[in-house]
Parts: sequence; C-alpha cells; structure tokens
Amino acid sequence: MNLNCPPRRRASLPEIQIETNNITNSKQNQINDKLLFIDEELNLLPYKLALEYDRRTYCKYYISLLRSNHNLIFTFCNNKDYNSQIIKIGLFFIGLATEYTINTLFYNDDLIHQIYVSKGDFDLEYQLPKILYSSAISFILDILLKLLALSNDDIIDFKQNKEIKDFIKEGKKLKKRLKIKFFLYFILSYFVLLFFWYYISLFGAIYVNTQFHLLKDTLISFGLSFVYPLGFYLLPGLFRIPSLSNNQNKKECLYNFSKILQMI
Repeated sequence: MNLNCPPRRRASLPEIQIETNNITNSKQNQINDKLLFIDEELNLLPYKLALEYDRRTYCKYYISLLRSNHNLIFTFCNNKDYNSQIIKIGLFFIGLATEYTINTLFYNDDLIHQIYVSKGDFDLEYQLPKILYSSAISFILDILLKLLALSNDDIIDFKQNKEIKDFIKEGKKLKKRLKIKFFLYFILSYFVLLFFWYYISLFGAIYVNTQFHLLKDTLISFGLSFVYPLGFYLLPGLFRIPSLSNNQNKKECLYNFSKILQMI
C-alpha cells in the first residue's frame, strides 16, 4: 500500500455546477437540433420571424423551393420533410398513370382522324393544346391526392402551435387523423388505378395504332411538370431575398408577394 499517494480531490461545488450545466447544455443542443426549421417551415415563416431566422442566399432558397415543389426532386431527393418516402414514391407513379389516362381521354374521333390524315406522323402543333390541358388537369388531381397523402403540413402546424397545452393528447389526435388520411388515400388511389387500368386496356385494344402517339403525348406532358418549376421558382427569390436583406428597411409587401408565388 502506497502511503505517499495523494488524497483524491473532491470536486468543488462550482465544478459540479459547471459539469451539470455542460450536460444540460448538451441536452438542450440535442433538443434544438431536432427543432430546427425544415425548408417548408422557413419558407412559410411570418415576416418578423423570417428577418430573425432566415439567413439563406438566393440559391439556397431556390433549391429549397425545388425540393418542396419539383415532383422528381421532391420524391427522390428530399428526405428532410415530414412525409413518408414510400407514399411520395407512390404519388409519383400515380401521377404518371394519371397523365397517361388523361391524355387517353382526349383521343376522340377528330384526333384519330388527324393522325390518319398525317399518315401517322406526330403533329406537335396540333397535339400541343391537348398536352397542355392534360398537364393542367393532372396537376389539379395531383394536388387533391397530396392533400390526403402528405403529412408534412399537419406536423408543421402541430409543431408551431404554441397554444397546445397537452402535447401527448394532441399528438395522439394528430396520429389518429393521419391514419384516417392515409387510409382514405390508399382506398382512393386503389380505385383510381383500377379505373385507369380498365380504361387504358380498353382503349389500347380498340385503337392499337395510336399507342405510339399516346405514349409521346404522355411523356411530353409529364416532362412539362419537370421543366416549368425550374423557371417559375426563380421568381419568388427575386422578391423574398431583397425584402429580408435590410432589417431597417421594411419590405413586408414584397415578402408576402414572394410567399404567394411560392405556393402556386
């Protein structure tokens, strides 16, 4: 036994407090990390909060809009939201089926006669209006399905609601509401896909020679949904970024206008 061993020093009260504070700060940092704003939350902040929290550049804001609104990027390249990845992938392919079916509905006797007159050549000028109509109708149907399929907005509302007193109780209500939404979405999408399959099968069996034109129309109209967001979502940042660039110069009108544009 070594009698010369120095006695073990007891931690003083200030040191204990420092260690306790470090642990508390560490836990608080973990909580803060979980409460960080995602893209959609930052994009929808009120003006005063945006002045305080939104420090993004024009490019970062533009990319956030594409992650939230561009079908391809939203489905496969955005894992920082509160939506189910499986449901997002399902919506993507339902959107493709919707485009195909809506294009099929526009194939009437006049259009089939025009294909016969042009000897099977694809007449883009004649087809373009129908392609645009198909894209617009498919866009509206896609929005309706997303209202049932996506949980992002519900969770953001719950997260930002400061008037909630019993979070456990309200959380159970949110979970129940989302289960009902998902159930309705799966039932509706099942019958929608069943109708699409039935109608396209009948059309393909009757009008065999129009399949090539129909496929082209579908790919063009579906491709338009990938192209127009790339240009359109350049606009909101032109108003939002200047409105947040100077705290002393209030530009709330510009900011609110940019929020309207980003929701289109």
